[in-house]
Formats: sequence, structure tokens, C-alpha cells
Amino acid sequence: MTNNLLNPSKNKHEAIDFPGIQPTDFLPALTTAIDNAKKSLIACKESPPSFESTILAIETCGEQVDHISKIYFNLLSAHSNKELQDLAEKVGPKLSEFSSDILLDQQLFDQVKKVYDQKATLKLNLEQTQLLENTYQDFVRNGSMLNEDQKKQLRAIDKELSQLGPKFSDNVLKATNNYELVVTKKEDLEGLPESSVDAAAALAKKKGKTGWIFNLQGPSYVPFLTYAKNRELRERLWKSFNSKAFNDEFDNQQLILKIVTLRHQRAELLGFKNHADFVLRRRMAETPQKVMEFIDNLVLYSAPVAKKEFDAVSNFAKAKDGVERLMPWDWAYYSERLKEKTFKFSEEELRPYFKMENVINGVFEHASRLFGLNFKECTKDYPTYHPEVQVFEVYEESKAFVGLLYVDLFPRETKKPGAWMTNYKDQGMLGGKVVRPHISIVCNFTQPIEGKPSLLSLTEVETLFHEFGHALHGLLSKCHYRSLSGTNVFWDFVELPSQIFENWTHEKEGLSLFAKHYQTGELMPDELIEKIQQSSKFLSGSFSLRQLTFAALDMAWHSTKPKDIHRIDDFEDKASVKLRFLPKIEGTNVSCSFAHIFDGGYSAGYYSYKWAEVLDADAFALFQEKGIFDKSTALAFKTHILERGGSEHPMELYKRFRGREPDTKALLKRQGLLATGNEVGTLG
Repeated sequence: MTNNLLNPSKNKHEAIDFPGIQPTDFLPALTTAIDNAKKSLIACKESPPSFESTILAIETCGEQVDHISKIYFNLLSAHSNKELQDLAEKVGPKLSEFSSDILLDQQLFDQVKKVYDQKATLKLNLEQTQLLENTYQDFVRNGSMLNEDQKKQLRAIDKELSQLGPKFSDNVLKATNNYELVVTKKEDLEGLPESSVDAAAALAKKKGKTGWIFNLQGPSYVPFLTYAKNRELRERLWKSFNSKAFNDEFDNQQLILKIVTLRHQRAELLGFKNHADFVLRRRMAETPQKVMEFIDNLVLYSAPVAKKEFDAVSNFAKAKDGVERLMPWDWAYYSERLKEKTFKFSEEELRPYFKMENVINGVFEHASRLFGLNFKECTKDYPTYHPEVQVFEVYEESKAFVGLLYVDLFPRETKKPGAWMTNYKDQGMLGGKVVRPHISIVCNFTQPIEGKPSLLSLTEVETLFHEFGHALHGLLSKCHYRSLSGTNVFWDFVELPSQIFENWTHEKEGLSLFAKHYQTGELMPDELIEKIQQSSKFLSGSFSLRQLTFAALDMAWHSTKPKDIHRIDDFEDKASVKLRFLPKIEGTNVSCSFAHIFDGGYSAGYYSYKWAEVLDADAFALFQEKGIFDKSTALAFKTHILERGGSEHPMELYKRFRGREPDTKALLKRQGLLATGNEVGTLG
């Protein structure tokens, strides 16, 4: 039987033939691809060391392996099933072994080092120099200088870690899907918006049950916590959400202890103090000390404002409903009521203006005005992995092909929670030629129901713009080597293109391109746009402190000696207690569902969101100064940030765009956390 994972696609632009791929194809294809890669490296080791015969050979040897693994892991996240989940225990270790076979090969490293030692005389361009540096560092940071016994230890650690991450996420997904809140009394729906009630009724009908079903998916959970008047039901749902994979049949506690222990052992084996120290040597922040100083500095500005906000919401809840002590399941509800009272509007008023199709067109129109891109829907021309997935061809104004964009927006039980951008094909050299990328955006947004279109919340609109910013980073890349292209950048730089794109969702000039009433076609009135802008700083201290709490928790997990961690919950409580105003609730835990750091690549890196906020606030300030659709500013951002990927150090790229290092003051000013005249310096 033909294995479509190993054969070139016959589809337009060599798009993946999803219907032609079966779960049983992955292991045989991966085995063959790895064997082919190893054969190609034999010639590399036997040739005189040079950039082409050594560095380039290593860069390209695993093209088939990358292709197969991308498809597998993307499907595992976006449209999983038991067969794919069971494969994780075999695919992960197989890829780990392949990586170790390369990076722990002494003969191969000797070749790399000989080229690296000659770099001053090789007359390489900037991108070639970066590829050489990255290749050498990959070998060094992955054990090439260890002795044979140490290499065996490292290989075993990497193999085990490759199994634990997917298992962690699998547990979170199963715990998420395992819970339902069934409401049978109509009075228990009081306060909920019509869109939320309709979705819950549709879900109950789909499952053959009477009443309304709410679950732990974002489009169901968030509106319930924000609008449901029934405090007891809010408490029940909040506790279920915040105890996922904690002391239940999908418990992640032992996995966490094992993951942080193995990461720590790995770091020590490689000569680093801890996992955070290891990770941050290849980040803009550079050291755990600098990250903690960054977090502490923002806490100084965020915490006093957050305390005032907490007191305001607490006093409001007491005055309104006699709530003596504000609890975590009260926060979203009463803060939203206070926001409505303060600004005399509800964010639910915005939904009719955010029809999903209009928002997508608006995102595309932004890309057109800023970067000259055109998007053509061609879903019928390309196979997809699910009927809800849309496919767009992307072109420059010159009609040159830019890439493919897959868009998958609605929740389902086969998809993990959250939103992310990924790719099926990196831009760069593949098969001896430079190819254009195939990018994907995956989200979990409010679904259309019985003839009514999908009407997004403002948060969902911001999320779509965020992920589209990542997509632009991938689509607009103009690098030669795939490992340097698109989002293959330092982790604390990768969020700049995504977070800066959110800014346009609060600008009248941007909203006027797509915020039209789904029934009347009328543009969002100026009054509502002004309320969006006026309320944008509401609870900014609390939101900032929340992100900083996650960042501090992440750093605690990855800079503490595992032998000093005895109970997951106690450790988490100790790491976050100083940054918390709401009471800790027994039986709940953040870490056990914190997939970002235990399976999502953000270990010792969650601070990156706040770090990149500094970058995006400082960068967008230039757009505000010149005009949010200013062509010259957009061209500079495209040329120096979006097109260059990881071909140079990100600070150099940023300075080339902005003319200087980023200023922290821009973020604090945007969030209303900076008193006039305060000076806080730069990230440099």
C-alpha cells in the first residue's frame, strides 16, 4: 500500500493530502525517513568539512522527518483520536532518538567544530553565519561535549521527556472533555447572553439531553463565569475548570515532578545551574536573574494598581449583592458588572458587529493595507483534515505566491483548548529549492448556531488578530534556510508580531474595515468604539499581575531544585502567594493544566508574553505616531522583523526597525500603570 507521507504531494502547491493519510502510516513513514536521513549523513562525515558539505547537509538531512512529524503533531493537537494519542508514546521517543543520534555523534560534531573554528575566514553572509552559529550551539547544548556515559544519560532523559509532554496535554484534553454542567432550570440561566444560552441548548440537543450544557471550552466557560448570576453554579464551573488533571483520573502531578526533575538533571548534565539557566542562554533575556528583575520591576507598577482594582470590585460586589468576601468565581462576574456601570456598556453589545466572516475579511484587509497581501479562498481546491477548515492562497500585489493559510476556528472534542499558529511547511530551502510556507491558525471560537452566524467577542477578535500576526511572521518570511525562517526565533521575540497586531482591534480606523452589524450592515458607531478605547485600561493592573504570576510560577518550577519540591500544590501556592489577592481554593491547581510550560515550549519562557508586550507597545507607538496604516512604517516592520525570521539576533533586528532599543515605559503608559515623569529604562 502507498504511504502518502513519503511521496511528494500531487496537489496544487504540494499541499498535504490529509484524506490519504492514516494513523497507521506515521510510524513506517517515520522509520523510513529517519533511515534516509542517516544515510545522507554518512556522506557528510566522509567529506572534507565545509559549510556546504557539513552545515548545509545537517540542515537538510531531516526534511522528510520534519514533514512527517509536523503533520503528526499538528493533527494530534487540532484533530486527534485514540490512534494518534496512542502513537505519541512511540513517535516522541523515535524523534528523540533521531535527534540524539545526530547531536551526540562525535564524528559529526568534529566536522561541525572544524567549520565553526574557521568561521572568520569563510566569508559567509549574515544568514549563513547565523546557521553556522546555531548548528554549533545545537550540538554543544545537546551533549556533544559530554563523555560516553553522560551521553547515554542524556539520551535516556530526552527519550523520556519526549513521552511525558504529550501525555500531559492528553490528560488536560481528556479532563476538559470529561466535564459537563447540565442546567435544567431556566432561571439558572439568568444574566447569560443569548449567544451563550443558544450554544448551550444546541450542545444539549447534540448530546441528546434536556436543558442546557456548559463545559470547560472557552466559548462556554468564559461567558458563564462573566455573566451567570447564579453564584453557586459559577463556583461549580470555576472549581471544575481550575482542578483539571489535579487529583482526578487524569492527574498530572507525578508527570510534573518527573518533567521538572528530568529537565533539571539534563541542565546539570550539560553544565548549567538549572533548566531556566539552560533555556535563557539562548533568549533575549539571557539569564534567570534578568527575567526575575524584569518580572519584579513590572510587579512594582502592576501590584498597587491591581490592589486598588481588587478593592473596587470587592466593594462593588458587597454594595450590589452583599458579597462579604470576593471569591475567584466572583471576579469575572462583578468586574464585568462594574465595567458596565463605569463605562455604561457591555462587551456583549459588540458581538453583533463581529460576525466571524467579517472579522476574517477585516484581518485580511489589514494585511492588504499594511503589507500589500491578497487572500483568495480556495477551500474546495485543497484537501483538509476537517470540514470546518478553510484554505486561502496568499499573494503579493505583484501576484507572486506567498503561501497557503489554513484556518480552523471552532472547538470540538478532538481539538485541544486555546489558540495557536503552526505550519505544515516552513519557508526556506526544501528539496534543493527555496519554497513558500503552508501556515495554519487553530482557535476555539464561538460557533454558529441554527442559522445564526458566529458572533465573536472582542477577546476572540483580539485572539484572531494575535494568531494572524504569528501567521504573517511565517507567511512573509524571506529566509534561505528553514531553521531560521518565520517564527524560528528566540522565544521572547516570537510574540512581537502577534501581540502588535492586536493593537489594531482598538483603533477606529481599523475597526471601520470590518466591524459591521451582521443584520443591518451598519458600521460600529463611534460611541461603542470610544467605549472600547476608554475601557481598554480597565483592570489593567490585575491583568498584568495575572500574567506576571504565571511567569513567576514558571520560573519557580524551572529554577528550583526538584528535591526541594515535595507537594505540587504547596509549591505552587508558595510561588504565587505574594502576587495573589483572591483566596487560594483548596482542591484547585494551575500547574496541572499549565500545558504552555509542560508541553508547549514555554518552559522558563512564559515571561516572554510580557517581554514581547514591551516590544509591541514600543513598536506600535511608532505606528501611532506615523499613522496606523503608514506604508513606510509597515514596510520597515515587514523588512526588518517579519521577513528576517531568526537570521540575526532579534535585538539587532528590532533596533534596525525602531532605531533604538525598546522602552519599557511604552507598555506601562499604554496600560495606565505609569505616573507622569517616571523613568523605567529599556530592555537592553
